Amino acid sequence: MFDLSSLQYNSENPTLLAILFTVVLSFILGGMLAFTYDKTCRDITKPIYFIQTLILIGIVAATIMQAIGDSVARGLGMLGALSIIRFRTTLRDPRNIAFMFASLAAGIACGVLGFTIAIVGTTTFCVIAFILRFTPFSQDSNIVGSLKVDSAVRSDYQKQVVKIVNKYCSQNIFTNYKLYNNNLEKVNMQEHSYKIRMKRLEDAVEMKEEINLLGEDINVSSLSFSNATFDNI
Repeated sequence: MFDLSSLQYNSENPTLLAILFTVVLSFILGGMLAFTYDKTCRDITKPIYFIQTLILIGIVAATIMQAIGDSVARGLGMLGALSIIRFRTTLRDPRNIAFMFASLAAGIACGVLGFTIAIVGTTTFCVIAFILRFTPFSQDSNIVGSLKVDSAVRSDYQKQVVKIVNKYCSQNIFTNYKLYNNNLEKVNMQEHSYKIRMKRLEDAVEMKEEINLLGEDINVSSLSFSNATFDNI
């Protein structure tokens, strides 16, 4: 079995074997993080450049840590050199920031010869990311949208509508009430608006049809989500 202690080296004169092992391990751990991100990210348009960055930035971090070693002067010089670079790229998704920091942490741990810490930490991070993929914290359970129901003023369907909404949604909030006149049918209409969180996106059409079946003078005018719209169904 390969003995990691054989890679211990003087920071002033690192061995070639230690440098190669550090870089290769950083690459492997970065690849694990990139694979985990690719398989657990629910976005359809996955940023390929970001996935590549997860692999490369770990190697960069490991190389920097090896170059600094135990020298305070090198550390200050590296800090001054890196401060010249202006990083203006923003990561809007906090989850992407977590993966970026994980790759940096793996590279830093490898760079200071904390191979066991790097391996255990990265493996644990990847396993938890996969577990979260199948928990209620997953993005699938965050199907938030809006529902607008029109009905005649003389009709009172609100209780039945709320009952149906509760059947298909995990949460719902009544947000707006509006009165208006339908010029075509010359009747007064009322509109109830809700903000909803669907249990399953596939049930949206069924929920809309069930509300429409309550009566002839009631209609779902709009049922929309961030990724899908059912206005014309």
